[in-house]
Amino acid sequence: MIQRTIASVIQGSWRQGFLGNGHRALNVLENIPYENSDPFIVFMDDDLNLPGGPAVGGPHPHAGIETLTLVLQGDEKDLLTGSLEIMTAGKGIIHTEEISTEKNVHFLQVWIVLPPDKRWTQPFFQKILLEDVPKIITDQYEIRIYSGESNGLTSPVKDYTPFSLIDYRMEKNAQIVQEIPGDYNGLIYMLEGSVSIAGKTIKTGQTGWLNKAATHENSQLIFDTNEETARFVLYAGQPHNASVVQHGPFVADSAEDISRLYREYRHGEMPHLNSLPESQKIQYFKESK
Repeated sequence: MIQRTIASVIQGSWRQGFLGNGHRALNVLENIPYENSDPFIVFMDDDLNLPGGPAVGGPHPHAGIETLTLVLQGDEKDLLTGSLEIMTAGKGIIHTEEISTEKNVHFLQVWIVLPPDKRWTQPFFQKILLEDVPKIITDQYEIRIYSGESNGLTSPVKDYTPFSLIDYRMEKNAQIVQEIPGDYNGLIYMLEGSVSIAGKTIKTGQTGWLNKAATHENSQLIFDTNEETARFVLYAGQPHNASVVQHGPFVADSAEDISRLYREYRHGEMPHLNSLPESQKIQYFKESK
């Protein structure tokens, strides 16, 4: 089996986020061309410690993508620690992110481009809570499988673009073997500690980009820790190898599509997430797996 390696390690930089004081943001894909990150087009690490006051944020649209929100630390109200929300924007949807009260949360938000033949699908929403995420727990590590599969366990979430989203916690001197399709593009984002992959070490705040393997067969990643514990996430997905146009919250095939989407938004032709019928929403529970 092909062994995947780390092609490059990039150190991220925290900056003030768009919500102002108390919002730290790290752009994981900064200066990464889309052809190298395909199918991921946005990856933000958002750490919010907001005091409350005048409302920030508000309703806004998306189209052509799925948004993946992995909650590292929630408020246990709107955002629950360890949960994953997947919003398939498809042909267009509006959702509201507005904060006016004290808020201390930390989450990863990723936009994954929909494949060309599913770009304009009906909007859809999925949510899986931490207690319902498939897990492998040993004395040496914990693996949380939000999307894709690991060591015999498979996530129940529905993927328009096949991708793996897996959260790993490792003790010192531990090893995990992970298989992913060889044609997946992917990265390791280090949240705490350090981990080694094929001789390269990734440390807190760094991103390790996987080398490309020209095969559809499975490939293998081997994660090792030494004298430090580790927590990191793997995001890897099947690239579309198709050009896209992005403008603000929209991803499309052409500039004409972008103009159409803005026109539909202005004319009130996009539904709000809160108004989606129950047939377009799923919350996963253990008993439904």
